Parts: sequence; structure tokens; C-alpha cells
Amino acid sequence: MSALLSLLREQIEHFSPQEKRLAEYVSENPEHVQRLGITELAAECGTSPATVTRFCKSLRFKGFPDFKMRLIGELSRPAEAGTYQDIVAGRPLKEIVRAIEANHLSSITDTTRLLDPEALERAVTALSSARRIDLYGMGTSSIVAQDFYQKLIRLGKSCTAFADSHMQITSASTLNEGDVALAISYSGETTETIAALQCAKDAGALTLSLTRYGTSPLPGLADIPLFTSSSEEGVRRGAMASRIAQLHVIDILFTGILSEGFEEYVPMLEQSYHNVRQYLKPSGGA
Repeated sequence: MSALLSLLREQIEHFSPQEKRLAEYVSENPEHVQRLGITELAAECGTSPATVTRFCKSLRFKGFPDFKMRLIGELSRPAEAGTYQDIVAGRPLKEIVRAIEANHLSSITDTTRLLDPEALERAVTALSSARRIDLYGMGTSSIVAQDFYQKLIRLGKSCTAFADSHMQITSASTLNEGDVALAISYSGETTETIAALQCAKDAGALTLSLTRYGTSPLPGLADIPLFTSSSEEGVRRGAMASRIAQLHVIDILFTGILSEGFEEYVPMLEQSYHNVRQYLKPSGGA
């Protein structure tokens, strides 16, 4: 199933009755919908073009043409490339290798298509000029936050990445205007992460979020919401494809920051590399 159709089925209980009819119709007739105009789709679902537009915008598309282009793009992809392959019992190792590769490639490709260049530009600018940066994440998302933390400190950025919810709130409480807080949560519904970003926002910091594509509370708190693919289904037994998608966005942000301040940051990266080699070289003793 395509990422978009999976998203519709995940979000269906959050829609209004008219939007729910649209989601069900698209899910059941995707091939037919890609040939319809907005007025035709509205008529088939017993609703109005304005409702179709609201439905598309609730899914963070610019409108129906943008939504339809995404649907057409996903339906044109080979079935295996566009379908998340979950963990199953007794699968041969060769098939597992191919499945994990397909999941990761699909996750990166889908996430890249979802990225808003303007939002990315604003995020890079905010992070580059921030006086201080807080990173929040729980569980697997805390590992992604730690990855960004170890990248940013090599650029001389004042940065923290706490996985403990109490420390996140404590740190967020001391932020001010000119600081940036980035909250990472695949679901966008992690209570502790939402609380930390709300605290940072109340303190005056610029807020960023990184969540799966769709409707969830966390992006609503963010001045700049960023999204990853939502193709990982079921109970997310390994949180693998979602982690890869998050790291993909983190690497884009880091490279953007580095590129923007290349002359300043490259000497710092080189110095940290040489210092690690100098101070942590093998002693040669017993």
C-alpha cells in the first residue's frame, strides 16, 4: 500500500463525516480518483469542492492538484518499492536483506518528496543563528536527537539533548527569544515531547518539530513543522524505517547549516577531528 493510502487509513477516525467519505472513497478507488477533477470527486462523494480542498489541506497538501499529483506518483511506483514490509516469522535471510533495503530506500524517497524547501530553509537559518539549541526526543527519537547533538557540538553550537522528560522541561524553562527547540517524535503524540516543546514555546524560543506526515498535536506547537514518511505500519516492531527517515532530515539540516557557514565551521570540524586523534591516541603501555 502506498504511504498516502496508509496515511488516509490511519487518520480516518480524525476526519469529519464528509472528509471520512472522501478518505474511504480514495482508499477504495485510488486508480479512479487519479482521473477525476475536484468537482467530479466532490460529486461522487456527495460533498462540495470546498470540502475536498479542506480535506487535502488537513493532510498538509496545498490543495487537490497537489494531493492528486502525490497519489499519481505513488501509484506509478512498483508495488514492492512503495509497500512497507513488516517483520514476519521464518523469513529467509536473503529476503530480509531485500525487505529492509526496500523499506529504507522507500522511507528516504518518500520523506524527500514530503519536504517543504521553504520550511527547510527557515529551519536551517533558525538553527544557524540560534544562541542555544534544545533537542527533545523519547525512545528511538532520543537516539536521533543525540545524533544531531553530536553533529552540532562539533560546529561549536551551544546545544543540549536530554532523553529524561524532567530535564527537558528544566532546560526548556531557561530558553529565551533567540533560542531554538527541536522536538522529534514519529507519532507526533508523545506526551513528554509535547510538554517540552510547549514549555520552550512559552519561554519564547522558536520551535521546530519533526514528525510523521499527517495530523498530530506536536506540529501544531511548532513554528516550523518538518515531516517524514509515514510508511511504517503496524506496531513498528523495530522502529527502523522511521529512524532512517528522521536521520535523513537531520543530515539535511546539518549539511545545510554547514554549507551556510562553511568558512566558519570547516576549521572547527577539522580541529575536533585532530584533537580526538591527538588526545585519544593509544598509549602503547600495558
